[in-house]
Amino acid sequence: MSNFVDYVKIYCRSGKGGAGSVHLHREKFITKGGPDGGDGGRGGHIILRGNSNYWTLLHLKYARHVFAGDGKNGGANRSFGKDGEDKIIEVPCGTVVYDAETGEYLCDVTSHGEEVVLLKGGRGGLGNWHFRTATHQTPRFAQPGEPCIEKTVVMELKMLADVGLVGFPNAGKSTLLSVVSAAKPKIVNYPFTTLEPNLGIVGYRDGRSFVMADIPGIIEGAHEGKGIGLRFLRHIERNSVLLFMVPADSDDIKEAYEILLNELEQYNPELLNKGRILAITKSDLIDDELEEGLSKELPDIPCVFISAVSGKGIDKLKDILWEEINKEPVYFDSTLVHKDKDFTRSLEEDDDNWGDDFDFDDEDYDDNAGGHMIE
Repeated sequence: MSNFVDYVKIYCRSGKGGAGSVHLHREKFITKGGPDGGDGGRGGHIILRGNSNYWTLLHLKYARHVFAGDGKNGGANRSFGKDGEDKIIEVPCGTVVYDAETGEYLCDVTSHGEEVVLLKGGRGGLGNWHFRTATHQTPRFAQPGEPCIEKTVVMELKMLADVGLVGFPNAGKSTLLSVVSAAKPKIVNYPFTTLEPNLGIVGYRDGRSFVMADIPGIIEGAHEGKGIGLRFLRHIERNSVLLFMVPADSDDIKEAYEILLNELEQYNPELLNKGRILAITKSDLIDDELEEGLSKELPDIPCVFISAVSGKGIDKLKDILWEEINKEPVYFDSTLVHKDKDFTRSLEEDDDNWGDDFDFDDEDYDDNAGGHMIE
């Protein structure tokens, strides 16, 4: 079984709020003490927290159900019920969450330590102490707690990297990654040796570095499901720069580049807005004269001839990549969706108004609605 998992489906349920208490104060030598029922506790939230120590969703593969704790009921003497326990789900940075039934985007986590409330717990009900008035001094009712929220969600991991390697199988992507970083991807002389993305930290001058991602090979028709298909194309969406890699011994380098570009466009047209660099790999197989002839046929983007075996052009490639990574963006990449401010607002923002419009009729009150009465 592969250790890399980038797609999981989980059933989540937040906690329900505790009911407010219906209680009238009773104490020796104190008559008609009045209502003193406390509020119920808040239900637990389902919270996502970014953790850079994770690079896969493997730890959630068998976590099919995630439940938060329920809030406790309020008590006498205006005692508040205990809040339900929050459930925190650690996820790798770059995790995007969708509603499994509707496909609606819910949220994403992009940085270490970032917390996003996926499902809010139900608020606790107000005790009868809140509903006393000059004309109704002994209210025998309280609010029930809010119900929980249930939802089946899909979590997708879109790896965050500065540079994404795009190319056909056996284009030399894994070999390049192994040369410029400490990563040790599988390198064998047959197609589709890379079956899962690999990340590597590429060292640059003056102690600087950037992250490079090796994506499994793409073939013509990948957007239709051929080869590995669309499974790993999502990981290209969050790379700042795309490094296209075409071997120098290809029949037509420009045509091969255009095929790769077309596959990305068919999958997501916005990928064409990213910075692009073309690396002609295995250039140690051709002489200088042939290299000069090929240079005239290359597309109008930054190009460099490299050889991971001999080291030819590797330093020049790093310089070009670093320059492209640090360019000021001139477009808005809508794949990096900003979280809805209303969805991630402060959890206590609405609590002050909870119960303002609440209205009870003694005759309609149901003793089994969650409150309790002590006489």
